[in-house]
Amino acid sequence: MSADIPLYQRDPEAWQAHLAEGNRTQPRKRVSADVLFRDEAGRILLVNPRYKPDWDLPGGMAEANEPPLDAARREIAEELGLEYPGGRLLIVDWVAPHGPWDDSLVFIFDGGVLTIEDQATIQLRDGELDEHRFCEPERASDLLRPNAWLRVQRALAAVQSEKAEYLHGGHRV
Repeated sequence: MSADIPLYQRDPEAWQAHLAEGNRTQPRKRVSADVLFRDEAGRILLVNPRYKPDWDLPGGMAEANEPPLDAARREIAEELGLEYPGGRLLIVDWVAPHGPWDDSLVFIFDGGVLTIEDQATIQLRDGELDEHRFCEPERASDLLRPNAWLRVQRALAAVQSEKAEYLHGGHRV
């Protein structure tokens, strides 16, 4: 065999082994998928997780090889008992390494407006949440971590502009 022939044509098994080694050694990113729900008055649905000190949007971490939108659907069903069909992507935010955590990607999807009837069906189901509430944006800014509040502000703007945004740490790039 000629050395000019690429490895993937000369030895497909060696090529697959090469790809597998690259996959094994390359860094992985954590991914979270949250949903921005609002009520008819424009208030934001927030949840109070038991496992951290601050409130958050409903949603959570994607499992291995799970698409972000599927993660959002699963987390909303597990946490709130709502069947979320999926919505428009509002935000992708790259979060720099901090504390013990490596960097991550945060996706925020539009959950639209929940009617009074929809709200009445919310059930805190998996034991991760202490409570939920709809908050005016000004109140939400007090309950959320500063970087989460920046993301929520940009997500609210993206709802109005109908354009998704890519952020670094909650800030436009």
